[in-house]
Amino acid sequence: MQHFYEALLHNPFLFYINSSVVLSAVMEVCHYAGFMLLVGSIAIVDLRILGVAARNRTVTSLAQDLFPWTWVGFAFALVSGFVMFASDAPDFGRSWVFQVKVLWIIVALIFGIAVQWKVPSWERPESHSMPIGAKLVALISIVLWIGAILVSVEVPAISGVG
Repeated sequence: MQHFYEALLHNPFLFYINSSVVLSAVMEVCHYAGFMLLVGSIAIVDLRILGVAARNRTVTSLAQDLFPWTWVGFAFALVSGFVMFASDAPDFGRSWVFQVKVLWIIVALIFGIAVQWKVPSWERPESHSMPIGAKLVALISIVLWIGAILVSVEVPAISGVG
């Protein structure tokens, strides 16, 4: 992996982006905006499942409206995150905090995808409440995303990378 990290570090295109103050700032803005779209759209659906938000909408219609934004946010966060990772790939690759961040985000994404797939089957037209299992998955999803944000903020503080 170290060879791959070094190749990223010395890739001319990635080096150009990461050595430009303006382009680096654009990557950071894209990364944060992507995560805001990703986490925000998932959290709204999770909160709707819990009965806290958008109670005048069905969960299925809300999810159908928001999940395209989830994937747009994911794409922005992934691409910009990869470019920012390349700026210091060897150090990021060795950082246990960064590895925890990536693992935490993967688990949170799995829960987000599970919610996306299961929303139509969870909604009961005859009842205005969601199954307790759906509420538990939604709650875990929110907790995982809060954890992902907190871990992400700590990467530079604990590892000195980033």
